[in-house]
Amino acid sequence: MPNQLWKGWVIYMVITVNLFEEKATTQVCPSCDATHFCDCSSMNLSTIPSGLTTDITGLNLSYNSIKYVRETDLMLGMNLRVLLLQSNQIWTIDKESFIFLGKLEHLDLSNNKLTHLSPIWFRHLFSLQHLNIRGNLYTTLGENPLFSNLKNLRYLHLGNNNSFSAIRKQDFDGITVLEQFEIDGQRLRQYESGSLTTVNSINHIIININDVQVLSAMVEDFIHSVICLELRHIAFNTANESSLLEPMSHSVMEKFVLKNVLVTDASIDKMLNIFVHAEQLLELELDNCILKGTGHWQEPIKIKTKSPLEVVTIHRLTIDKFYLFSDLRSLKNLIGNITKITVVNTKVFLVPCSISRHFNSLLYLDLSENLLADPSLKHSSCTGAWPLLQTFNLSQNSLGDLEMTGQSLSHLHHLTHLDISQNNFGEIPESCQWPENLKYLNISGTQIPKVTTCIPQTLEVLDVSSNNLNDFRLKLPRLKELYIAKNKLKTLPDAPFIPNLVALRISRNKLTSFSKEELGSFRKMETLDAGDNNFICSCEFLSFIQYQEGIADVLANWPENYICDSPSSVRGQQVKAARLSLFECHRTLTVSLICILVVLVILLIVILGYKLHVIWYMKMTWAWLQAKRKPKKPHNQDFCYDAFVSYSERDSEWVENLMVQELENAIPPFKLCLHKRDFVPGKWIVDNIIDSIERSHKTLFVLSEHFVQSEWCKYELEFSHFRLFDENNDSAILILLEPIQEKTIPKRFCKLRKIMNTKTYLEWPLDENQQQIFWFNLKTALKY
Repeated sequence: MPNQLWKGWVIYMVITVNLFEEKATTQVCPSCDATHFCDCSSMNLSTIPSGLTTDITGLNLSYNSIKYVRETDLMLGMNLRVLLLQSNQIWTIDKESFIFLGKLEHLDLSNNKLTHLSPIWFRHLFSLQHLNIRGNLYTTLGENPLFSNLKNLRYLHLGNNNSFSAIRKQDFDGITVLEQFEIDGQRLRQYESGSLTTVNSINHIIININDVQVLSAMVEDFIHSVICLELRHIAFNTANESSLLEPMSHSVMEKFVLKNVLVTDASIDKMLNIFVHAEQLLELELDNCILKGTGHWQEPIKIKTKSPLEVVTIHRLTIDKFYLFSDLRSLKNLIGNITKITVVNTKVFLVPCSISRHFNSLLYLDLSENLLADPSLKHSSCTGAWPLLQTFNLSQNSLGDLEMTGQSLSHLHHLTHLDISQNNFGEIPESCQWPENLKYLNISGTQIPKVTTCIPQTLEVLDVSSNNLNDFRLKLPRLKELYIAKNKLKTLPDAPFIPNLVALRISRNKLTSFSKEELGSFRKMETLDAGDNNFICSCEFLSFIQYQEGIADVLANWPENYICDSPSSVRGQQVKAARLSLFECHRTLTVSLICILVVLVILLIVILGYKLHVIWYMKMTWAWLQAKRKPKKPHNQDFCYDAFVSYSERDSEWVENLMVQELENAIPPFKLCLHKRDFVPGKWIVDNIIDSIERSHKTLFVLSEHFVQSEWCKYELEFSHFRLFDENNDSAILILLEPIQEKTIPKRFCKLRKIMNTKTYLEWPLDENQQQIFWFNLKTALKY
């Protein structure tokens, strides 16, 4: 019983640990896409995740710290097609680690620390096509054939540059056909003859070794199986070393590539004499090689029949004393059949005329990134040179005269494509000579400020990108493609000048918009790339470009490269998504409505001002302000009148027939100021009121309902209020002709209200017996 409990506990712990590891793995490696390819690279993993599922088809574990591949790590990988384990620290792999990977097609174990290789690893990989075991620490491929069960293997990369030292005869048993085969072996010193004879066909073999003797032995084995031979990091210093490649003259090789290889005048001379006898060699390529010499070869190239060589490609060939290089007359017999030559970044400053005339079959010539100037081009392109040339690339040289360049090439009747971009022309003449059949011209990046009739009318494709163009007004009736990016154009080119245009690239200019009519004028336009411009997203532009049917099929890089620059409300937004407000879209109408509204408001104010006597009130206020500024008169001054009488016209009968008669005929008489009688004619009434009040000892207010309702009485009351009550005197005498409601007195006349509430006022009695008392009281008030 205790033993059973113990076993159960152990099983429980194992299951718990596995579940914990699976959970941890799910957290560590979550990056799986829709095709079930999981990218777990560069995650500092120390073991293969155990949470793998059977539906995973690809697993990238590169650039981690995995040291050990266990038998159980890949048990659930039966559907794996790709397994990438490169750049780890793997030094041990269990024998049965890959037993479940029968569908695996690509296995990469490169750049690890494997010191030995086991054929058992690959015994069940029946579907494997790509295998990379380069960059490990093994010295040999093992005692038994590694690849005998890999019948579908097509891409094999093996060896290392530190310890791999021997290839044995049985190493490649089982392999019959390879698309690409790469061997790294800078320390490879032992090669058993016949090791590669079992491989019947190798399309491309890459050999990175530095032992010429070993290379010669390998060449002997694959001269009848290799189509393309690529040699890397090897030096041929003497003719004897090159002679070890003699078997290649009888090979089926079609292409020969040298990368990072050193050759001399002596070795290259012998090598070329071998190549001319390789009847199937069609292509020769040199990449980043070094030639120690000046081209003075002792032995001329001997050839009985025309060389089959058709393509020569040279990139970055370093010739220390390139300025002493010879005219290569010994190559005349080798170049007659060449159709394509590429010599890039090799400091070529001249092609001798005698050599140019022997390129009888040349169709394509690329001399870009060299030192050709106008005089040397004229010499190189002499009469009879390159008679069949169709494509010529002269970009990034030292050309400076566009007219001279065109004239130098004008005799090339078959030339259709010319690239003279990134030269420093600067100016462009009004007329030029060009090859009569020229269809493609690239003059981008040449600093030209305009286009003129120097551009040939025969063109179908023109590239003038990266210049200083402000417009494009040139008639080119056959032009189908125009590339004018990175200039200063503010509008699209005129369509009538280029009626057959199919494609236009005008990105990175100063284009602010284009209309439906402008785009429609290009009747054959299929592609327009106008991205990366500073678009003004006006309502007209947005309404056209957002709702035009099929616009997305015409505009290249739409919508991501089309960004609004203004107005500020949509700056930085994609043109497709930009939205403007009603005011921004109908600004003229909005401004017009606002102006109309302002005019109506002003008109309303004028009408109200007229109805309410606003102007009169303003004048009155001004007069009061002027009156306030006058110095106060002393109390003992002489007055012209005993009283100024303020009354309503409707009360004039009582004032003039009763009060005036009673007061002015009294003994002694009182002198009253009446507006009808005493106001100065022609003087502004406001000034008359103020002056009369100031020149009177008292002010009589004959209050009645008529008085309160009379506008003129209100004005007089207001002026008396301004002047008299501002001086804090008691000169006002109120006569209540009839009872009135206090609320009818304007509230703004607070002092008048106060007087009526705090002082006694004279009330006109209807009883005749009491009227004498009224007159007596009034006369008494006027005296004091």
